[in-house]
This record gives sequence, C-alpha cells and structure tokens, in this order.
Amino acid sequence: MKLNTINAENFVKKVNELKSKDSLDISAWEDLSVGLMNLVSLEEHSFFSYIKTHDEKFLGVLNAARELRKKLLKLIVKSDGSDDSERWCMSKHLLASSMRLFEVGNRLLGEGKEEDAKKMYEDAAELYGMFWKLNTTGRDESSDVKNKGITISSKEKSGIFDSIKKFLECCKE
Repeated sequence: MKLNTINAENFVKKVNELKSKDSLDISAWEDLSVGLMNLVSLEEHSFFSYIKTHDEKFLGVLNAARELRKKLLKLIVKSDGSDDSERWCMSKHLLASSMRLFEVGNRLLGEGKEEDAKKMYEDAAELYGMFWKLNTTGRDESSDVKNKGITISSKEKSGIFDSIKKFLECCKE
C-alpha cells in the first residue's frame, strides 16, 4: 500500500499537535483494549475452571473480572443511552475474538506453521480494527476522535485495520 505522503504528513502533524496538548493518548487506549481482551479471557478461563473443578473461588474470580471489564469498557465504548445498536456487546466480542485468533496464531507459529499463523494474525488484526472503527467513527459529537477532526483519506485505506492502523501507530510513544 502506497501512502499519500502529504496526507500522511498532515495527519502526523495533527496527531503530534494533539498529543502535545495532552488531549489524545491512543497508546493508553490500545493498552486498555488489550487489558480488556485479557479480562474477557480471564472470565472464560474462570468459567472453564469452575466447570472442571466446581470450586466456587473461580466464580468469584469470574465475577470480579467481569465487573472490572464492564467498568473499563465504558471508558472506550461510550453511549448516552440513545444508541439502539449493540455496540457494547459487539465491542466485547470483537476484542475477545481478536485475542483468541491471536492466540491461535501464536500456537500455529510455535508449531512451525508460519503462513497459517500470519493469516490468523491478519484476521485478528482485522477484528481489532473493527473494534476501533466501531468505537471511533460515526459517533455522536461527544466522540473524542471526531471532535479532533482526525480523518484518514480513502486513498490510505485498504482493509478495516489499515484504515485505523496509521492512527494507532502515529501515537505510539
């Protein structure tokens, strides 16, 4: 994919201006989203551990992880109550699916199946991109990203993940 250098330079300049004002920290959002993925995985592992052992402590871990995940997901998935979509559940499932495909990719890579692993990583990245697309575009005026006027031209897009990965990469510290 060939970048339109002028658009990319303007985009990077705009992001740097916003970062210097401490008004945008995508790296923290990325860290939070990965933390959320792990909380969903912890919920799943707690469920399976409870089913296998019938040990009540796993229900406590499951509930604590779920409550923390709900609290933290609200920081990214904003809703004023008027949204009739299922953005909340979709967001949770996009993160969970992305994490699982990433883990399958790791397993395949460990088995020496590099090409299969790469495909799995690409699918995981697409799902992760869908999560961010769902939560940063087409939102109401309270959207942090929309209010900052950040856009990526259609010339810079090829897949869902590619449409936002420049945004995420440019904000890395």
